[in-house]
Amino acid sequence: MADIKADGVEEVVVLPLYPQFSISTSGSSFRELQRLRQADPAFSRLPIRCIRSWYDHHGYIEAMGGLIARQIRAAGDPAGAHVFFSAHGVPKSYVEEAGDPYQREIEACTLLIMQRLERELGHTNPHTLAYQSRVGPVEWLKPYTEDALHELGEAGVKDLVVVPISFVSEHIETLEEIDIEYREIATEAGVSNFLRVPALDIDPTFIAGLADLVQEAMAGPEVNLDQAAELPTRVKLYPQDKWAWGWNNSSEVWNGRLAMVGFSAFLFELISGHGPLHALGLL
Repeated sequence: MADIKADGVEEVVVLPLYPQFSISTSGSSFRELQRLRQADPAFSRLPIRCIRSWYDHHGYIEAMGGLIARQIRAAGDPAGAHVFFSAHGVPKSYVEEAGDPYQREIEACTLLIMQRLERELGHTNPHTLAYQSRVGPVEWLKPYTEDALHELGEAGVKDLVVVPISFVSEHIETLEEIDIEYREIATEAGVSNFLRVPALDIDPTFIAGLADLVQEAMAGPEVNLDQAAELPTRVKLYPQDKWAWGWNNSSEVWNGRLAMVGFSAFLFELISGHGPLHALGLL
């Protein structure tokens, strides 16, 4: 915000680095920007154009297809290699109760990428879509990545091309969760060739696609923050919004509370020397 004002910016294009819209990602970012806009007269006067999602943009599809095709060709059996899309999950209630379009956009994006691959490779590879990074006690979108990996291993899949479909850069959920944790699960399940597609990062086709998105947004109709964050009117609150009495029903928040309760109980038992872990011989 300080940089925008210091640089004398005259127009803002909001480009979330989330290809698919979700309440918990682009949606929360748009709402935070709206809060800042309402609190700052200088910011409130700036024209804003928002890009809600771009899961079907040609630059994104082309860049993903190119990276995946290279890994398929590196497989022992390119025509039989199984393409495994692992997307970041969201609570099921976001989709069913709040009308979050995330799952629909992920599924549509997966099909577009597979069509792109078929055009380049000349054959159709089998593929699976699953969801990772689940936290908390509530049900998230299924199938879960770890369960799907077990099923594919049991089905005899050997060449697995793993695609971090909802991530555009490398971070803990690709470098640790996929590359280490899920690789281990897949190997134990019988997959012998685990080929992970790199994140887009600074892929030239991807960067050119982002530039196209900004140019298209500036040339097209204005989409403001309210329009960008809009959900079906049948639900007024986002799942992570506060209830009237001050509690918050976000799965992430509840997960944090449960973790604190568990940690406090562990700490108490460690200090007191009594409790279920001692009874089981674990402490």
